[in-house]
Amino acid sequence: MKRRTFLATASLMGLSPLSMAQASYPIKPIRYIIPVPAGGGADMIGRATCERLSKALGQPIVIENISGGGGSIACQTAARAQPDGYTLIQAYVATHGTSPATRKLPYDALKDFSAIGMIGTAPNVLCVNPSVPAKDLQSFIQYAKSQPGRLAYGSAGAGTLTHLVGELFKLQTNTFLIHIPYRGVAPANVDLMSGQTQALFPSLAGALPHIRSGRMRPLAVTGKTRHELLKDVPTFEEMGLAGFDGEQWYGVMGPAGTPDALVRQINEALNKILTQQDFKDKLSSEAVAVRPMTPGNFQSFIKSDIDRWTKVAKERKIELDN
Repeated sequence: MKRRTFLATASLMGLSPLSMAQASYPIKPIRYIIPVPAGGGADMIGRATCERLSKALGQPIVIENISGGGGSIACQTAARAQPDGYTLIQAYVATHGTSPATRKLPYDALKDFSAIGMIGTAPNVLCVNPSVPAKDLQSFIQYAKSQPGRLAYGSAGAGTLTHLVGELFKLQTNTFLIHIPYRGVAPANVDLMSGQTQALFPSLAGALPHIRSGRMRPLAVTGKTRHELLKDVPTFEEMGLAGFDGEQWYGVMGPAGTPDALVRQINEALNKILTQQDFKDKLSSEAVAVRPMTPGNFQSFIKSDIDRWTKVAKERKIELDN
């Protein structure tokens, strides 16, 4: 009887049942997929976001960590869900930036998703072993040019942001550094600090403890402005590398076809969260700065990020198997 009354009311108002459901969204718990295992920086960011987004939307948000396949399993799961606002995914630079540029994926990072909003970004930093006789970026570039093929930089693995930023650096500086891929950034850190490699382009959050201990020397950070946690270190652009960028980023997306009204509603709730000082403080532990965007701006950002890394991958002939 209640369903008949609902349908009759919807008909009298000239609305479909779907429109009525959208108007009262959300009326049940929301699923939030995080494409990495529980624990770690990306998971913390997702949980902090969901805690506040749940309060803003008035419904519980159930977090589901789906790891594997470099995030492709999580992305396929989200892309195949009903586009009704009840399945969201935390997209980030790997799933919607570097992997689409270097791998053949079972999903389209742009066409299979509805961009909702950015959470925040964090810079990468060029770090060198303290034994390297270069105290600033330009000195390091000259040092590398004087020893082509004799210096090595590590990365967290082929096709990762730490790899592609390094290859972008080589392209823009016309230097020849040997790339040493590791299985994760931890062993890459160890070898840099021991002097087995000379350079690394890690995330600022991961590098900061080693920078503070003096075991790594920072020379430049990505991003448009200096980072508040490393105010004495200039950006690559400041040091003459125009357009050089590459950041960790995190945002919220839904399946393609999520109604515009729901996208706007979630975006507005998310952007309000980004103004909260306690949330900003929470993310600062991962060197993440909040970066509110409209859905359209976030979509454009993702496309630009994919385009940037696709160009680097093509020029450096980087094409990886899944």
